[in-house]
Amino acid sequence: MTKNEIAISVQGLKKSYMNIPVLTGVDFEVKTGSIFALLGANGAGKTTIVKILSTLLKQDSGHATVNGFDVSAKPGNVRESISLTGQFTAVDEILTGRENLIMMASLRHLSHPQKVAEDLLKRFSLTEAADRSAATYSGGMRRRLDIAMSLVGKPQVIFLDEPTTGLDPEGRIEVWKIVKELADNGTTVFLTTQYLEEAEQLADTIAILHEGKIIVNGTLGALKKLFPPAKVEYIEKQPTLEEIFLSIVGKKEEI
Repeated sequence: MTKNEIAISVQGLKKSYMNIPVLTGVDFEVKTGSIFALLGANGAGKTTIVKILSTLLKQDSGHATVNGFDVSAKPGNVRESISLTGQFTAVDEILTGRENLIMMASLRHLSHPQKVAEDLLKRFSLTEAADRSAATYSGGMRRRLDIAMSLVGKPQVIFLDEPTTGLDPEGRIEVWKIVKELADNGTTVFLTTQYLEEAEQLADTIAILHEGKIIVNGTLGALKKLFPPAKVEYIEKQPTLEEIFLSIVGKKEEI
């Protein structure tokens, strides 16, 4: 791949807390405009990687670039070209959805912040709820607003750290749709998740972080080839609980 085709490059990343190693030599690359899913158990170091790549934390050793900028040498350039959405929504619940977006556009020194807010409200199906306090929003709506705020200024790379934690199945599917649209529009998405089906649904590339290293990294198809063929048994397929739930409640109406 050429330099322009790589949005994130990581080599030999190491990080310890209180002399306890968390990352022991992490290596991977993320293609521009793709969805990269990082899987791992609680405490595996997923959030540590996100914090290092978003310049919130310094690595002990190793090298990382985002959008061609070294995260240690040029943190300002990195911050200007990325956005980060954490595990918990960061919206101001006292403000309305519109006011949250206008505030973010103003903080990024964009011209016409009202227009920016209006466009994002429409894109994320929040126009009808735009002038309600964010405290009245459902979990899915609050997460949509949170991601909309992350897109103010059109960042080239967006980090989503377990974005569907705590959401019901409908809310999760709403977020999945948004993530796919981001990638379709050319945004590089770096996603951490504990939900295997989330990575299956979304990711172009999946990496598994275990004991401080990336132990597997590839497409879903490539990962499936690592396992022996399943024994073929002819049984009636049973629906999953999620399929049953969604068939009963139907598609959620836009609020």
